[in-house]
Amino acid sequence: MIVYGIRNCDTCRKALKWLNAAGIDHHFHDVRKDGLTEEELARWLAAIDRQLLINRRGTTYRQLDAADKAALDGADPSAILLAQPTLMKRPIFVSDGKYLVGFGDKEKAVLKDWAGV
Repeated sequence: MIVYGIRNCDTCRKALKWLNAAGIDHHFHDVRKDGLTEEELARWLAAIDRQLLINRRGTTYRQLDAADKAALDGADPSAILLAQPTLMKRPIFVSDGKYLVGFGDKEKAVLKDWAGV
């Protein structure tokens, strides 16, 4: 399982701590530091509802100009998401072609199921 997020994100830190405590094998990928490829993002956009993927409540979104906000709703938001990876909700869990966004009780249950715990 790969956990995509940002190292200083509180929710990502909670998720990583929980995964370690649950004994679920994972690798953390910092989208700000390690980047994100166009191919990875294209797979996410094909598999994850854009309304779920894009964080419209965060500081990064609020600081965008109108043109960039419009680009997020356009046919292909890849360029803006690659340039501003903090626009995506996090963490994003990827395992065997399955995707999960966020970290709450529902997501914990899914992660346990994925890991067979």
